[in-house]
Amino acid sequence: MAMRAAASACKIGGRQRSPSLSSVALSLQQLKLHQFQPQRFISAPPLNQPGFKSSVRAISGAAADPVTRKKENDQEQTPQNWKIKMLYDGDCPLCMREVDMLRERNKRYGTIKFVDISSDDYSPEENQGLDYKTVMGNIHAILSDGTVVTDVEAFRKLYEQVGLGWVYAITKYEPIATIAGAVYGVWAKYRLQITGRPPLEEVLELRKKNKGEVCKDAKDCKLPE
Repeated sequence: MAMRAAASACKIGGRQRSPSLSSVALSLQQLKLHQFQPQRFISAPPLNQPGFKSSVRAISGAAADPVTRKKENDQEQTPQNWKIKMLYDGDCPLCMREVDMLRERNKRYGTIKFVDISSDDYSPEENQGLDYKTVMGNIHAILSDGTVVTDVEAFRKLYEQVGLGWVYAITKYEPIATIAGAVYGVWAKYRLQITGRPPLEEVLELRKKNKGEVCKDAKDCKLPE
């Protein structure tokens, strides 16, 4: 159509005249605008390229078992040069709220090592001989020099290591120290009932039974005390 228009523009008075340079340029410009411009397609990277494999690994990791990933993250976050070790009951829902808060803070400081006494891997020999029953009675923490601290003092030491020492600072002084110790003593005594769990004696029997079923064929299996 553009060429026909150019040809028509060159006819004057029924006679064919040579087209002017301007009319030819206009025709060529119109023809250029009507030309087909092919679309550009972005091809996917070959399967053997590193970028593609990394994407697949990332997607697979996101769909992995959250419990397994949490355990792997805990192992990665365990500080090498810890200053205090917190022995906690991983089966206590209220306790875990505080543990998770301290663990989150500890990402910045790296001074606390967290040890779950409810884990099958818990070893009293590696924790100043503190067995499951003893630690279940009240909170225990172990300083890097081997000193064992308990109750409110343990919380105070733990909080100090993650920049929250002011929370328990007042418990150093009387009569607040005595009052805080008494309040914690009541919590420690009844925390299992408060969190909907059976008494400590039943918990110990259940653990011993489960441990015995798992290790009844193992000669070196140690039952919790």
